[in-house]
Amino acid sequence: MQGESTDVSFFSKTPTECPVCSTKFYREEMRTGRGRLIAGKLTRELRRTYEPSKKYGDVFPLVYPVVVCPSCYYAAYSHDFLIVPTDRRQQLHNDMQQRIDALAEVLHGIDFTRPRGLKEGLASHVLAMMCYDRFPKEFGPTIKQGVSCLRAAWIAGDLDVREPGKNYDKLAAIFYRKARFFYALAIEQEQNGSQALPADFPPGPDLDKNYGYDGILYIAGLLDWLYGPRKDPQKRRLALARSKRSIARIFGMGRASKDKPAAILDNARDVYEEIARELGLENVDPEQDNE
Repeated sequence: MQGESTDVSFFSKTPTECPVCSTKFYREEMRTGRGRLIAGKLTRELRRTYEPSKKYGDVFPLVYPVVVCPSCYYAAYSHDFLIVPTDRRQQLHNDMQQRIDALAEVLHGIDFTRPRGLKEGLASHVLAMMCYDRFPKEFGPTIKQGVSCLRAAWIAGDLDVREPGKNYDKLAAIFYRKARFFYALAIEQEQNGSQALPADFPPGPDLDKNYGYDGILYIAGLLDWLYGPRKDPQKRRLALARSKRSIARIFGMGRASKDKPAAILDNARDVYEEIARELGLENVDPEQDNE
């Protein structure tokens, strides 16, 4: 059955066939234009905030980029959804109940045949994280899992604001830590050549601007600093040193620093200096950090 369109989204007229379970469904897309999105500030995590409009209210673009089959809960970003390799489809089919059970533990009343709300948006990114575990390395699944976890953390935070006391804040913390793991792993894999970063995937981390590899390095360092180990002082120092190196690389790569977005350079420099202070270092300069 085709879902109902809204002022914010619409359902495609042509059905999509799930490559995992063959269910046909109608994909939901976000409408653009006519003042639906009123850009607000950019957060330290490079997330674009939006002001509610008088006509459309709050709009959350991150609810829509992941395509989800409403029957088997197979999920992936739109450019990957239909091209999952044949040899992985049976694995994804076998995981169906696991995906359903995992969502049932933390989210209730999810329905991907109707216009999405924040809960469906959160669920879509959680499902993407799970499904990309089955994708081969050619798809660059690790960074896609990292971006999905970071966005899941953001949406869980949005839900906590609207429904406080329901543990969405704890869920957000869990996904921030998962994002930290995947971002660090993606950089490690890129450096050792075991998994290249996909050229066709804009890692954002948000949808309004793609900060590319600089953004990946920055977010990896930020997450390591904010959500890395704290109880063990030695592990903490090692994590901070890694964060510091990751962020310093932004200043020594590619185009001259003056040509890079201020959002990256200003935030990266601030975080770099805070990490250095925690490490007990003074008069540090990320442009000269050759650790």
